[in-house]
Amino acid sequence: MTLNTLYLLIAVLIPFAFLAWRKKISPHRPLVLAAAILGVLSIGLVLLPGMFWGIVLADAAILGLAIIDFVSLPRRPQFLVERTTGRVASLQKPHRAALTITNRSKRDVFVWVSDGVPEEMQADPEELPLILAAESRSSFHFEISASRRGLFRLTTVYLRVRSRLGLWSRQIEYPCESVIHVYPDMKQLSEYALLARTNRLNLIGMRRARRIGGDNEFERLRDYTPDDNYKYIDWRSTARRNKLTVRDFQANQSQRIIFLVDCGRMMTGEAAGVSLLDHAFNSMLMLAYVALSRGDQVGMVSFADTVHNYVPLRGGANQMNRLQHACFDRFPRMVESRYDDAFFYLASHCRKRTLVVLITNVIDEVNAHQLRSYLGNLVGRHLPLGVLLRDHAIFDAADVPVGAATAALHDESLYRAAAAAEILSWRHQVIRDLESQGVLSLDVFPESMTAPLVNRYLDIKARHLL
Repeated sequence: MTLNTLYLLIAVLIPFAFLAWRKKISPHRPLVLAAAILGVLSIGLVLLPGMFWGIVLADAAILGLAIIDFVSLPRRPQFLVERTTGRVASLQKPHRAALTITNRSKRDVFVWVSDGVPEEMQADPEELPLILAAESRSSFHFEISASRRGLFRLTTVYLRVRSRLGLWSRQIEYPCESVIHVYPDMKQLSEYALLARTNRLNLIGMRRARRIGGDNEFERLRDYTPDDNYKYIDWRSTARRNKLTVRDFQANQSQRIIFLVDCGRMMTGEAAGVSLLDHAFNSMLMLAYVALSRGDQVGMVSFADTVHNYVPLRGGANQMNRLQHACFDRFPRMVESRYDDAFFYLASHCRKRTLVVLITNVIDEVNAHQLRSYLGNLVGRHLPLGVLLRDHAIFDAADVPVGAATAALHDESLYRAAAAAEILSWRHQVIRDLESQGVLSLDVFPESMTAPLVNRYLDIKARHLL
């Protein structure tokens, strides 16, 4: 008799299981708990056979409730979902988005809402429980952060709804198309602008370069701030306004700076969870913003096994948009970088004297030889600056305390430290060779590159090297 009852239950539940699989319906926790309790009681029939009919009645009651409650599950037409989000986001920065859900049914519904973001993105919160009132519209905000640059399409929003008694749950997918362009970190630009207006750039590691010479022209009068030099106070204006006033000078303008960004195998590593190329683009955009705000012209060439992008040298606010659009979907590739193609392209498109900033890495004699050759050939015609990114793994391996080295005479860490020290010594020699040829150099860790790079540019401007 027990087997017949079991067969009957299986025959009844098979259609529901098939429907649940097609419609993405699953038992909710109360139904699972009830079925588990009944299963335990059924096992107890071995000891108490007289409970058989009671268990059969309980099974029938639970099954009847499950069937009745199954019919009350909300359906797709009962909801309307819309997503609102900005088109432009910054790498690893929170990007605000909003979902608006309309409940067209005549009863309150408990739902779990989640946005189907791509794998490279993270939604916070990932899933949000909501109670949607009958015939109402609800909106909630969440934040999206992207782990890489590029164009992303958000295509689906998922609603998980409960039946009236809470015995069943259903997942409903709603197509909702949104496009987000993830650019390198642009929020640093607004931070720089804010600190520049209040003369607090030292908070982000940037220092004011001392002006050399007297060819800086008067630009404007402005209010005195505590960081200003007393000798720049304009006493006539101060007396007339009854307020301390200083003179601002503008540096030489309409100078030119072009970036050569390596997108080949040397830039495939990571630092602080971000690729070396992302760090390069972040620093490039910051320096471009600073240079454009000072009236200079900025351009870019990105290359790997061939030249990928070229942004001609121009000034003005729109140049930032061109630079951002040229690099937001550019990724490092495991190919050998063709420095010859990049520098030949530079020679054919840039003939006037320019500050050429090459951002790359040096890890072997192949690319070190090319750096010495091509950057050295620019000296005299242009002003080359080689930005070489450090590898944390090598520097950390070489940094072994004296006591630890003595204790590790027979440990492989000592041999790693010796190998790392030899690589660093070779790297230092490459940098000295570049400087002996007249090439400016900057040897920095990728995540802390921005401030030293901007400081070097300001120093070049102050010393009139261009």
